[in-house]
Amino acid sequence: MEMEMEMEMRAEEDIEIGEDITPPLTPLAFALHDSLLSSHCSSCFSLLPPHPFPPLHFTPTFPHNPHHVLSSSSYCSPLCSSSDSPLHVSSAELHLLHLLQSHPSTYPHGDSSDLRAALRLLHSLPAMGPSARIVGLLTNHHKFLHHDDHHRIRDGARAMFLARKMRDEAPNVCSDNSSSVSPDDAVLEEAALCLVLTNAVEVQDKTGRTLGISVYGPSFCWINHSCSPNACYRFLVSPPPPPPCSAEKTPLRIAPLGQGTQIESGVCSNNVFIKECGSYGPRVIVRSIKRIKKGEEVTVTYTDLLQPKAMRQSELWSRYWFICSCTRCSASPLTYVDQVLEEISAANFNSSSLSSDINFNRDKATQRLTNYIDDAIDDYLSIGDPESSSVRLEHVLTQGLSDKQSECKEETSQLTYWLHPLHHLSLNAYTTLASAYKIRATDLSALYSKMDDHLLNALDLSRTSTAYSLLLAGATHHLFRSESSLIVSVANFWSSAGESLLTLARSSVWSQFVQQDLPVSNPSSTGKYRCPNCSLADKFETDSFHGQVRYADFDYVSNEFVDCVTNFTQNVWNFLGLGCHYLRVVKNPIDFSWLGTIRYSSVGEDIVRSSGTEVASKCGAGRRISGSEAEGYNNQVRICLFKLGVHCLLYGGYLASICYGNSHLTRNVGKILDLEESIESLS
Repeated sequence: MEMEMEMEMRAEEDIEIGEDITPPLTPLAFALHDSLLSSHCSSCFSLLPPHPFPPLHFTPTFPHNPHHVLSSSSYCSPLCSSSDSPLHVSSAELHLLHLLQSHPSTYPHGDSSDLRAALRLLHSLPAMGPSARIVGLLTNHHKFLHHDDHHRIRDGARAMFLARKMRDEAPNVCSDNSSSVSPDDAVLEEAALCLVLTNAVEVQDKTGRTLGISVYGPSFCWINHSCSPNACYRFLVSPPPPPPCSAEKTPLRIAPLGQGTQIESGVCSNNVFIKECGSYGPRVIVRSIKRIKKGEEVTVTYTDLLQPKAMRQSELWSRYWFICSCTRCSASPLTYVDQVLEEISAANFNSSSLSSDINFNRDKATQRLTNYIDDAIDDYLSIGDPESSSVRLEHVLTQGLSDKQSECKEETSQLTYWLHPLHHLSLNAYTTLASAYKIRATDLSALYSKMDDHLLNALDLSRTSTAYSLLLAGATHHLFRSESSLIVSVANFWSSAGESLLTLARSSVWSQFVQQDLPVSNPSSTGKYRCPNCSLADKFETDSFHGQVRYADFDYVSNEFVDCVTNFTQNVWNFLGLGCHYLRVVKNPIDFSWLGTIRYSSVGEDIVRSSGTEVASKCGAGRRISGSEAEGYNNQVRICLFKLGVHCLLYGGYLASICYGNSHLTRNVGKILDLEESIESLS
C-alpha cells in the first residue's frame, strides 16, 4: 500500500456510490497462509474439491521428516495447476517449504506466507538491484532494518536466500546454513520481503476469513489510505474464467496524479508481470462507497475504522511507516465518532457518597480496561470457555472496573471506570457476547433433544445473543450516520442481526409458549411479512430480480429503514433484554438519544444510581425462564421479531451491495424467501 504523497490515484470521471472503479486486478505475487495449504487452492484460494489436483510439473524430492509434515501446493482445477505449478517450483517456494519443514529454526517467526510471496515476486522481476522502490512500490527497506522487528526481516531473507540456493545448486540437499549467510548476501531478498510487508493485503473470503496475502500493482497499491475513505475493495476468490471471457469488463476509472505516462516511465510497469502472472491468483476490485467527483483522490482504509484515532495512528505507523493526516484524523476537536470510541467515565466511591471524577488518568484507565476485556475475550477465543467470557464481559459493562486508591484521611475511595456504550471496547464486547451466547445455546441444544428446561434455557441464551447482535448493529449504525465510511462494518452487523433475529423467531422451542405458529405466506414472495409502513421489501426484491440496485435514493432508503426498525424494536427490546441488567439499561439499541442531552453521559453511573453499589448482574442467561418472563414469549412478539429480522437482513444486503456488488442483496433476499418457505414446517 502507498502513502508517499506524490503517488496517488484520482478519479478520471464522476463516480456514483456503489460502482466498480477498477476491473478485477490480478496480483503481482500471492501466497496462502501455511495452515490452509492443504485445504485451499494455492492459485485462486478457493476451497479444494474432495480430490484436489497436484502440481503438474516434476518437483524435486527432499529428505523425509516424519516429525514435521508441511503440505506443498494443491489446486482446485487443471487450469489453476497448470498456471501456478511452474512458479511454485521455479520461484523456490517449494524449496522454502521443505527447508522450513526440515529446519524450523531457520525461521522461528510463524507463518511463511510473506516469505513465499516475496520469492514469487523476486522470480517475476527482471534483473535488478534493491532500491527504495521496486516496480513502483515502496519497500521501506531502511525503516524496517532499524525497527524492533529487524530480526524477522534478517531471518526471513536468509531463509529465502537458502531456498533459492537449493533450487540452483542442490535441490536434493536440505540443510540449514543460515548462520553462514551474511546480510550482504541477502540484500535483494530483504528488499523484496520489505516490499511485501509494506504492500501486501490480507485476502479474505465472503465470510471475512483471512486466507493469505497478495501484492497488487500500482493501480491498487498507489491508492492511499484515509480514515474516512470513499472506496473499499473486495476479492474474487474463484478460478479465473477460461479465455476468451465474454463478460463485460469494467474499465480502469482512476489514474495517477500528474501525467498518465508515469506508470510506464520506469517508476512502474505492470507489463513485466503479464507473462508470469497471467490472469490467475486472487483478484481484487475497488468499489466506491461515496460519490466521487472527477479529479478527486480515491482512498481506501488500511486499518479498522472502528478504532479510535490513537489506535489507528499507532497501527498505521508500525505497519506502513506514516502518520495519517486525513480529514478525520486532522479534525480539532475530535470528530463525534472518535470521541465516543474512546470515551471513558469514572466515579469515586467512599463510605458516604458517589461522585463523578473528571481528573482521572485516562491512559491508565484505558489500558486497564483494554487488558481486562482482551483477557475476557481470550477466555472464549483461545481457551474455549464462552460462559466465563460472557460473565466477565457483562461484569465490566455493568459494574465497571474498580481501582482502589488510598487517601490521607484514612479513608479508602474506590475509583471505578466505565466504558461509554459506543466505546470501541464496548463494541468488541457486544461482538463477543453475541457469538458466545450463540455457541452456548447451540451446545446446550445439541446435548438435549427432549423439550425440557435445558432447551428453554437454550432459547434464553439465543435470545440474549440476538439482543447483543441487534445492539451491535444499532450502535455501529449510529456511528455510521456521522461517518459514512463505516458502511462495510455496518452492512455485516445488520445482516448478522437479521439472521440472528430470524433464527430466534423460527425456533421450535416457542411451541412451549405459543400454540399458534407464524402465519404461513406464499413461499415465492415476502407475503405477510411486508411492512405496511415502508416499501423496502418491494424495492429490494425488485432490484434483486432485475440485478441492478439503485442508490440514488440512498438517504431516503436509510431513513425509512431506521424509522421502521425503531418502531419494531420498541415492541421487542424489553423482551430481548429480559434477565440482563446491562441490556435493560440500554433504553433503545437503535435510537441513542436516551444517552441524554450531555453527549458523553455515563451509563455506568446510571446503573449504579439505579441499583446501588451492590450491582448484581443477572446477565449470564442460562437460567430457567420465570413465569412472568415467559409471558413475553407470545406470538405477537415472535412475528415482530421475524419482521424486524427481515428488515435487518434486507438492509444489510442493501449496504453490502454498495460495498461488494448486487449479489449480496440478491443472496439476502433469497435467504428470506427460503426462510418463509421453511416456516411451513413449523405449522
